[in-house]
Amino acid sequence: MKKLFILMIAAMVGLSASAQYKAPQIIAHRGFHAAEGAARNSLNALKEAQKAKLWGSECDVNLSKDGELLVIHGAWHPKKSAEVKAHVQKDTKAKVQAIPLTSGETVPTFDEYLQQMKKSNATKLIIEIKNHATPQRETEIVQKIVDKVAEYGLQNEVEYIAFRPWVCMEIARLAPQGTKIAYLNGDYDPAYVKGMGCAGIDYNYKKLQKNPKTIQHAHKLGMFVNAWTVNKEEDIRWCIENGVDYITTDDPMLVKKLIKEMCK
Repeated sequence: MKKLFILMIAAMVGLSASAQYKAPQIIAHRGFHAAEGAARNSLNALKEAQKAKLWGSECDVNLSKDGELLVIHGAWHPKKSAEVKAHVQKDTKAKVQAIPLTSGETVPTFDEYLQQMKKSNATKLIIEIKNHATPQRETEIVQKIVDKVAEYGLQNEVEYIAFRPWVCMEIARLAPQGTKIAYLNGDYDPAYVKGMGCAGIDYNYKKLQKNPKTIQHAHKLGMFVNAWTVNKEEDIRWCIENGVDYITTDDPMLVKKLIKEMCK
């Protein structure tokens, strides 16, 4: 009887240990591009993220030379060393779209992304507004994106991230009050980032690992913490164990598996 009691206690402790962490939300980095027929930032990558019912799908948005919003990382498409290439911000929409993605798809416009978002509310769109050459150009892209999101009535379905403080502050100024914004660069204390109008920090996981107290500090300020781009099992486990709220990853199915294993 005593032996049975000990085994029951051990089982309960084991169960408790395997279910002690709060589950973070999963964000597919540049969409669920690992799915068949998809490429980074492609329309199919967004569709696959929605199909998998992932919490979020991240995308990069640039302003072309002729003022068009394109969903592509940049600066070069496909890469600077390619024989045929386009500079995403210095060339026209037509020149950029003339070069297919690795999946054979065309570089999508931001309009096409928002049209796809209207078809499903399963997944949030996390919009990274890329750095541009001048503050004026950055204000222009922020205004265009905020206006487009409003045009499609998707203000509650999108969140914003950016590497440049000016871009974050312009989003806070131009987007509806309460819009969630997170700063990416990892070089500021959470209190300073909050003062920029951001609701969260979205830092590379290596920077968080070097200073885990950053996570606690942000939480004490009522801010959320996102870690990017987390692909290895040991790093995903570390993020879960240390209480990050979101994990941005190229391997959302692995993160989903580990959350199921580790979280309540």
